[in-house]
Amino acid sequence: MQSLSKTNLADTAAEAIRAEILGSRWAVGDKLPNEATLSVMLSVSRGTVREAVRVLVSQGILETRQGSGTYVLSAADTTRPLTMARRAGLRDQFEARLALDAEAARLAALRRTPAVIAGLRARLAERGNYEGGDKAAFIARDLAFHQAVIAASQNAVLAGMYDFFSALISETIEASLRADLPEPDMAAHAAIVDAIESGDPDAADAAVRRFMAPVLSALDRLLLS
Repeated sequence: MQSLSKTNLADTAAEAIRAEILGSRWAVGDKLPNEATLSVMLSVSRGTVREAVRVLVSQGILETRQGSGTYVLSAADTTRPLTMARRAGLRDQFEARLALDAEAARLAALRRTPAVIAGLRARLAERGNYEGGDKAAFIARDLAFHQAVIAASQNAVLAGMYDFFSALISETIEASLRADLPEPDMAAHAAIVDAIESGDPDAADAAVRRFMAPVLSALDRLLLS
């Protein structure tokens, strides 16, 4: 195992440990060396090793057992889907988001209730329009609206996928705030809610596609320029 540089040490240490697990140095069920040994192997502090282990525990790769040690829980590379998505072009990210949003809107239209529609309109009112200022806060409000549409689908797998890729979806929202990409306005968002409220899944699907079309067209123009 190679020693690490001082940049992002905990993340790099976690990657090094994960690589050893994927490389079969430690199999599922094996106990990892103690902190002191890993610290020497990686040439980092024991605190950095502790943080790296916490990262891998949160990802389901390792588990800690009180009074026993740290064990390999899974050898699956749980970060690969997100890593691959991050490497995809921005247009690919928007297309993937469109697929999730459109299907969620279709299901939401079929499963709508007055309470759900009221909740969507409340999230939309909270979103508002971006008029400069705190960009991160606006992105969070916009994401909350779209997550509410996903939740309205009542599909746990769709909701889980959306949550898993929430960082990437936030990146697409941020990209639409740039000068070279059009930000879907409140009317475009409201049209999605109206279509869901109509109970027509085709209308809901079409509303999402109209919502996303200007952004995809702008990206196509940028790719050709």
